Amino acid sequence: MVIGERLKGLREQKNLSQGDVEKRTGLLRCYLSRVENGHTVPSVDTLEKIATALEVPMYRLFTDEEHIKKPNIPTEIIPRRAANSKEESVLRSFAKLFSRMDDKKRGLLFHMATKMANRA
Repeated sequence: MVIGERLKGLREQKNLSQGDVEKRTGLLRCYLSRVENGHTVPSVDTLEKIATALEVPMYRLFTDEEHIKKPNIPTEIIPRRAANSKEESVLRSFAKLFSRMDDKKRGLLFHMATKMANRA
């Protein structure tokens, strides 16, 4: 199944235009069109925004089968993150630096980290 076709079907089922979804999500109409026509694959965050705009649970973007129910996950198990916490900022910095490393340097770093963790 192509996600774009599913998104377009749900949007039309709700009688919403791409402009309506644009206003609800903040995503550009041309981007929504590219997603619906299969030219762009949206990220999970983008799918979450679109699902919220369409007022459907995110798993409904992937299936319309009625026997599938929303999983019952206790809310105390779901970790909560602060929007602008210091930890998140540090993690973003590390992720940015890791993405710039080549495979050899990244492998060396992980090897060193494994050795250090085994000593602790």
